[in-house]
Amino acid sequence: MEQKLRILGFFDAWTQRKLGEVCGVTFGGGTPSTATDEYWNGNIPWLQSSDIIEHDVTSVNLRKYITKNGLDNSAAKLVPANSIAVVTRVGVGKLSVVPFDFATSQDFLTLSDMNIDIWYGVYFLYRKLQRELNSVQGTSIKGITKDELLNKEMAVPSTKTEQSAIGTFFRTLDELLAATQRKVTLLKQLKAAYLQQMFPQAGEKVLRVRFGGFSGDWTETRLGDIADIIGGGTPDTSVTEYWGGEIDWYSPVEIGEQIYVVDSQKKITALGLQKSSAKVLPVGTVLFTSRAGIGNTAILQKEGATNQGFQSIVPRHDTLDTYFIFSRTSELKRFGEINGAGSTFVEVSGKQMSNMPIAIPTLQEQKAIGEFFCNMDMQITAQSKKIEKLKQLKSAYLQKMFV
Repeated sequence: MEQKLRILGFFDAWTQRKLGEVCGVTFGGGTPSTATDEYWNGNIPWLQSSDIIEHDVTSVNLRKYITKNGLDNSAAKLVPANSIAVVTRVGVGKLSVVPFDFATSQDFLTLSDMNIDIWYGVYFLYRKLQRELNSVQGTSIKGITKDELLNKEMAVPSTKTEQSAIGTFFRTLDELLAATQRKVTLLKQLKAAYLQQMFPQAGEKVLRVRFGGFSGDWTETRLGDIADIIGGGTPDTSVTEYWGGEIDWYSPVEIGEQIYVVDSQKKITALGLQKSSAKVLPVGTVLFTSRAGIGNTAILQKEGATNQGFQSIVPRHDTLDTYFIFSRTSELKRFGEINGAGSTFVEVSGKQMSNMPIAIPTLQEQKAIGEFFCNMDMQITAQSKKIEKLKQLKSAYLQKMFV
């Protein structure tokens, strides 16, 4: 079988080899006795399967260290840096190149002294294991034995130069992915910090951070005094004339991490709307899930209705800015969770949400704050989309460049 795609300038045929033929040394793992304190908190990194990051072969999330005494009194072995740690039991199929000397739990088989390019090897093995696991999806995977792993067939370029070129290509993709992910994490941390600084916290009357040009105390009010809280409803599902119309109709499962919603999975007819307690909500409404996961929010970009799992917030435009109240989602969620009731599942009512105490500044200041957080959210969204595109690109190249 030939590759669907090769790096320009390489033409030599690839050869079939077994993993055991390209790996010079293998190491198993072990766990020092957790009852012996002198075995732990030393200076030898000790990997568990949960330390290996899903779909990332370039880094690990190290959390535990053992002592030399712990190493000597367990089945764990000291593995040299730049070896491939492969999870063969719990979490089977995850793997990573580890850039420092380390030991592992018994959930690993570690490959060292490779006579092929290490990065080519790890990406080929990653692709192979993921493909094999996907082919048995839905079954109970017990693990991979040492013999099973070392007998796996590998298609290997005949020159180290081509191996290195392929490994470098994928490593560059992963480094770009990691850098973008770090940017998203930092943006989210920055947003969380500003949310604490720019909105009054419990017991506070003086804001820690405020835009220039604004002064004076915020007004204490209730949510129901500055917005209409509107529930939803469901037309009879047995009446076909109520369904398949042009009116968007949302359920809570559709409200994820997106900021705006514009097209629902199900739609109802005007007759379905008339024959139920659902209401058409205007553009700018903040959908607020009131049960089965209280406090998920999204902003309507097109008129729509919801089922009864919402208590949606319709801002009064002369009093409340949409993005300002959307930015206070965590406060809305916390209030709903504290005040909700129910034996089967917790639910917060529209009346309860209307009574939520809230402090607000002038509409002009609300708009400034809303715009600030909107711009920050747009940056997070843009970087998150970049991550998804990079993941798709990596997946496509893995399929095309490896047999």
